[in-house]
This record gives sequence, C-alpha cells and structure tokens, in this order.
Amino acid sequence: MDNLFRKDALIYHSEGRPGKMETIPTKPYSTQRDLSLAYTPGVADPCKEIHKNPEDVYKYTMKGNLVAVISDGTAVLGLGDIGTEAGKPVMEGKGLLFKVFADIDVYDIEVTKSSVDKFVETVVAIAPTFGGINLEDIKAPECFEIEERIKKAVDIPVMHDDQHGTAIITAAGLLNALEINKKKIDEIKIVVNGAGASAISCTRLYIALGIKPENIIMLDSKGVLRKDRDDLNKYKRQFATDKDLHTLEDALKGADMFLGLSVAGALKKEMLLTMADDPIVFALANPIPEILPEEAFSVRNDIIMATGRSDYPNQINNVLGFPFIFRGAMDVRSTAINEEMKLAASKALAGLAKEPVPEEVNIAFQTTNLKFGKNYIIPKPMDPRLIVHVAPAVAKAAIETGVARKPITDWDKYAEDLSKRLGISNPLIRQIKARAKNNPKKIVFADAENYKTLKAIEIIMNENIAQPILLGNKKTIHELIKRNDLMVGDIEIIDPKSAAEEDRRLEYAKRIYEQRQRYGVTWPIAKRMMTQRHYFAPMLVEACYADGMVSGLTRNYPETLQPAVQIIGMKENANLVTGMYIINTKKGPIFFADCTVNKNPTREQLVEITLQTTYAVEQFKIKPRVAFVSYSNFGSYEGNIPSKQREAVAYLHRHHPNMIVDGEMQANVALNAEILRENFPFSKLIDGPANVLIFPYLSAGNIAYKLMQEMGHYEVIGPVINGMNKSVHVLNIDASVNDIVNMVSIAVIDSQCVEGRNNGD
Repeated sequence: MDNLFRKDALIYHSEGRPGKMETIPTKPYSTQRDLSLAYTPGVADPCKEIHKNPEDVYKYTMKGNLVAVISDGTAVLGLGDIGTEAGKPVMEGKGLLFKVFADIDVYDIEVTKSSVDKFVETVVAIAPTFGGINLEDIKAPECFEIEERIKKAVDIPVMHDDQHGTAIITAAGLLNALEINKKKIDEIKIVVNGAGASAISCTRLYIALGIKPENIIMLDSKGVLRKDRDDLNKYKRQFATDKDLHTLEDALKGADMFLGLSVAGALKKEMLLTMADDPIVFALANPIPEILPEEAFSVRNDIIMATGRSDYPNQINNVLGFPFIFRGAMDVRSTAINEEMKLAASKALAGLAKEPVPEEVNIAFQTTNLKFGKNYIIPKPMDPRLIVHVAPAVAKAAIETGVARKPITDWDKYAEDLSKRLGISNPLIRQIKARAKNNPKKIVFADAENYKTLKAIEIIMNENIAQPILLGNKKTIHELIKRNDLMVGDIEIIDPKSAAEEDRRLEYAKRIYEQRQRYGVTWPIAKRMMTQRHYFAPMLVEACYADGMVSGLTRNYPETLQPAVQIIGMKENANLVTGMYIINTKKGPIFFADCTVNKNPTREQLVEITLQTTYAVEQFKIKPRVAFVSYSNFGSYEGNIPSKQREAVAYLHRHHPNMIVDGEMQANVALNAEILRENFPFSKLIDGPANVLIFPYLSAGNIAYKLMQEMGHYEVIGPVINGMNKSVHVLNIDASVNDIVNMVSIAVIDSQCVEGRNNGD
C-alpha cells in the first residue's frame, strides 16, 4: 500500500484548493461600513492607539495568536537539504497541527539562506508581525547559532522544534521510566547515538533534569565523540569524553539508557544484552527505528521502550509538545521560551501519563486498561487533556521566571478558555476512525459499480477501517478499478446475478419468502429480489456473512432503507427507525434528529426519536444535552408544533428525570446558554448549550442540516440510522468520497456495538 499512500498524499495536497491552509476573515465584511471599519478610514484609530502604546498591538491585531513557522529547507524531515519550496508542504503541515491542536494561527515562511547572518537578519526583520517564531527543519550546526541569535534579538517566544520538541517529549518519558524502574536520575548512564540538533538538545535538557555530564556518551556516524578527535564542532565537543570507548558496542556496556536519533538498525540485539538491568531504549529513527520492539523484546523483557511510530506503545511525537508550549507562552505574552518552561512541559506530560486515561482515549486504542506503566509512559497525541495540562504549566513557568508580560490570575477560567478553543469536533472524527481501525468489520457496499465508492474503498483499505465486500458485476468493477488506477488489492466481489451465486441466491430467496409471504411477496418475487443488490446486501448482513452495510449512492432514500427494514428489522423494543446527522462545528459536534425518516412524528414518536438519538450520542462518549426546537420558547406561542414538542419534553421529564432535556425553544436559544440563563433560568440547559436538537418535522430538520452544510461549510456526517437490529447506513446520492469513508467508520462502530450488545456487554 506504499504506492497508494504516496498517490493519496499527492491528491490530498493538490485536490481542490492546493495546499492545506487558507486565511479566513474573523470580522464582518459584507457591507460598505464593514469594509470602512476594516480598512480606511476605520483602521486609522487602532493604528493610533498602537502608536501611543505598542502593547496594544496584541489588543487590536492577530499578533497574539500568530506564529511564524520559518525554515530554510536544509533539513526537511528525513529528506535532507531539499530547498525552501520543496519544504513548504512540511511547513504548511506544521501550521495545520498548530491550528488543530492549539487553535494557533500560522504563516509559514520559507527563506532562502545564503548565510547564517542573512537568515537571522531576515527573521529578526519580520518578527514584529508575530507573537511567536517556530524555527523548523534547519540543519546542524547552523541551527544552534541561528536560534541563539534570534532569541537574543527579539522579545517573543522562539523555539527550534527539531531541537527541543523531541527533547521535551523524551524527557517526560525518561522521568516516568526512571520512576517505574526505581532508578535515580543522577546515577544513570546514558548513550546517545546521533549528534545532530535533536540529540544535542535532548542531552542538554537531560542534564538540566539532573543527569551528570560525565555519565553521558554521545556518538556520531564516526563513533564516540572523543576529546582526541579533531573533527568535532563546538557543539559536539561539549559532549566529548576521554574514556576508552570508540564504538556503540563499547559505549552500551552497563548503560541504563539508549537514546537513538540516528539510522535504522543501528542497535543490534546482542548489544542490548550488555546493558544494565531494566534498561530504557528510546529508538527514534523514522520510519524504521534503530531496533524494532519485537527484536528488542526477543532477547530481554525488562526493557522500557519507545519509538517514533504510532503502531507501537510509547510514541515520541512532537505534537505532544510544540502546540501547547507556544499556546502557554503566547497566552502570557512571554518574551522567550526558556529552559524552565521546557522542563515544565516535560513534567506536565509526565504527570498526565499517571492520571486515569479518558474513556475516549481507551476506546481509540481499543483497550479498557490503558494505565501508567512500561507500555504507557507518555500520553497519547489524541488525549483531549493535553492543552489544559501542558499550556498552563508552561504559562506558570513563564510567570515564575519573570518572562511573562500578561500574568494569568484565574487559572480555572484559563483552563475553561483552553477547552473552548478546540471543542471536540476534530477529536470526534479521529476517535471514530481510530475505533474503527482497531476492530474493523466486514461491510457490504451495494453501490460498488461506482467510482466514488471504489475510491472510498481504496482509502478504507489503506487505513484498515473496514473489510469491504463489493456487490456488482465483477467485470465492470475491475474495469473501473483499472481505468482509475485504484489500488484495492485482493478484494471480495459478489455478483448477485451470477451463476456462481445461484445456491446462495436461492437460500436467501427462501428466507425472505418465509419472512414476507403474508406481505405480498410471492416465490417468483422473492427470487427476483435476491438478484437486486439493495436486497442482497441486507440479506448478507442478516445471514451474518457481513457485519454491516452501506448503500444509497445510486438509489433514493426509501428504496435503500425499506429492504433493510424488511429483512433485518428493528431492535427489540424499537417501534420505528430514526435518522440522525452529525454537524461538526468548532465548538463541538451537534446532533440533529430526525431529519430523514419520520415526516411528521407524534409525541410518542418524538420521545422514541430522542431516546434512540441520545443512546447513539452516548456511544461516542458524549453526554447528550437535548433541546426540542420550535418557533416558540416555553409556551410563548401556541400551536400544534410547540404543543407537541412541549408534551414530549414533559413525558421525558417524568419518565427520564436524569436526562438533560428541555423545550420547546427556538434554535438560537438552545445553542446559547447565556440567553437561557438570563431569560429562562429554570431550564435544564442553563449550564451549557444543547448538543442534540430534536426537530418537530422531517422537513425542518432536513432544511436545517443542509443550510448548515452549505452556508456554514460545516462537515456533516449522515444520515446515521438508529433503531435497526444490525448496522445499516444510508448514503445521500450526492455523498462525496470523504462522506462515504466517514459513514463506513460509523457503520463499523455500529457493528462493534451490535456485537457488544449480542455478547451482553
């Protein structure tokens, strides 16, 4: 799948608007007055205020939330000196991570460097634009001098992440590994294989933690850094030793820790046997570490090991650090990122790993027992608590060391503000896909003779989200795959009309005939049904050949759903099937129901729609906060719609008193807890906005979600079908490839829930 991944990477970066970032206005701009305020003459007033008080630049501009990611392209990831333009996709990617994980805006700047002097001069000249500078992918040893000189010349946070990011994360892992192994930091001996920017920064930070310099041996590609070598620059020379050691094999004898920032395969199994008891092995070469964990554990089982890879425990990932370090530093308008702030980040990460793990993280990694220990010494990148643990720790260190210009006094409010910055929309999508990948299920695709379906399947197989089963003509499907150069590998294709499927077709026809013979289905009709993919697909699920199905790309909604309802049926105690859409907003997901199935639900049906929807929302580990929406607020207008909504809420209050549900209310009131607190303090929703909206009619819900999708440009997932006995999900005819991938992820999770329900979980 490597070729497929490369192809998808190129499509990802080029499709639609090229690149990964864009600039979005944050103020109104639709009227002439708006434009006059934004530019001339209105812009003159904030300019004057800043001229009088330069600190007001943070009040009137985006500087306080803007980081420059600056590179000369001389050490790009594992690609080396590829130049500024070739390195730009990496810098844009860094900007995306800043935004996604810490809501920090980024301009990426690529500077052609003719000399250290010119590069430093350029960065210092543009520094007033920014609230922080993230230097990136600059080769050693120049990167050390560049960072030092820029830090001295500017009064904003500056950090070369290639140096310090890995140092901060590995320091957190080291602290916890030593605690587990009951070793003292000032007594351990470490070997650092690699002498580039990251290795030197790691070693410096370890010394700040308490490791004695004389207990450190560092190697470059020529061997141990020895004092008698005449080829060492000043940065390497500070770690040179006069001990009689020359090779990695020599250095590792009796060592407590190996830190690898070098090349794949550098650490041999035999070398591990000479290390001290309970050794720490951080093998961080990417994509293949100095030694693979399975190789290391084949010779001894007392190792605590970390790599840079996500498919092994203890991933050392810089995204655990830089977004939150800059967030904390910029929120107090720090003049620098000093050693104390880096150490604070390391200790915050180490401490977080010892706290109980949120359920969404356990679910994402398909475990119920992820806890502090040898296989969990650092938090996972998807842990939603990172921003509220690391950023405040960095901010406090800045205040304590006197580099903060805007001290924080209300830390609880600061933590709340950090949480609000991100919401949980992106983490929700990541959680859904991670859960699917950890336990993929067999999903039937009834619309396989379609390019979008096959393209989605290519992605699904590459990411191991599901095990697809395609329905359709094999020749047609293979021609589509070949024509579009799709890489789907060996995939199961079933043609319901083919002679090869005659026995299964007759078996399934007999089943549906027995089920539906008193509902107008004759034997000839039953046999004809089983030649049709939208009947054959749910029968594969009902017969337990597959775990779930996705259909609807080439048929209208009722034609797709009705066969599934007839064959698979509803859950026990369910009286209807309902539909739900997930609207991903910056403030978190909002769930709309019922927008697709029930046209004019009764009060009783509204109650069941609500119960099914809240159950589905809880499967995402989200606490439902339900609002019944209408054109009335708590009886302010009379009519059939408000009355129906009000009666359903009253029933839920009586029979489900612990449910957070209220209404009827207007949609803006439901989504604004401040309005509720001010005008309706009796409401159950005053502590926060609703995240589930129950609509009185299908038409209202359908119009609402489509307006959100088209005018708000929100990502919409759905319709998610609730109430079915097994996993059945229906696509919109205009569904995109990404929509299909998201829906399949939902279908897999639904299949997992069905499996759990059947097993009594």
